[in-house]
Amino acid sequence: MPPPNSALIAENRRARFEYHIEEQFEAGMVLAGWEVKAIRAGQIQLTDGYVVIRDGELFLIGCRINALRSASTHVVPEADRTKKLLMKKEEIRRLIGKVEQRGFTLVPLNLHYKNGLVKAQIALAKGKAQHDKRETEKARDWEREKGRLMRHKVSTKA
Repeated sequence: MPPPNSALIAENRRARFEYHIEEQFEAGMVLAGWEVKAIRAGQIQLTDGYVVIRDGELFLIGCRINALRSASTHVVPEADRTKKLLMKKEEIRRLIGKVEQRGFTLVPLNLHYKNGLVKAQIALAKGKAQHDKRETEKARDWEREKGRLMRHKVSTKA
């Protein structure tokens, strides 16, 4: 879920299935003009994205932004360009410590607008084991079946 007073752009649904989410953070993004236009047009895919730490800075890799045909004539757009994430140094240091010491990983959860700016919600997460994924799937299927049963029960009484 994006923070209140913000509009969702894209969501990484696989992240909640593949990882146990421990903590969530919000980060700004360094984007080119053509990328902002493409994001506004909905030409973004976040499912294969992940966050890496290089030289004390955060970078989003694997987030695909497909350029619009009319975006620009003088710029050669690169769809899989690495995007820099902006956070306060103290937060980045804390994330580096947890990722290096405790085996956490950083994954993007979603992109959203906040006060007209594109922000990324990233999470400190641990990978799920195969049996945990099956458990998540069973719970999701049960919720779906429960909803069907309730709808069927309501429609038969009416």
